[in-house]
Amino acid sequence: MGHEWIIDVLADLKSFAKKNDLPLLTAQLEDTALVATAEIAAVSKSPGLLTRGDCAGTRHIFASAGTGRRA
Repeated sequence: MGHEWIIDVLADLKSFAKKNDLPLLTAQLEDTALVATAEIAAVSKSPGLLTRGDCAGTRHIFASAGTGRRA
């Protein structure tokens, strides 16, 4: 199972935030999920996780080694 379960937990938290009109928390959880995906991929070398981040919207996460907007 590894670390991948945390992505599901973050998705559940994001869903809760969205349903309860918490837009800042929703945005932060989106960023957190991207960072978690990048770090898990780096640790596990899992092709499945690397594929998730292989798009213009998430590519910056890999390039910046997990630093967010507020770093």
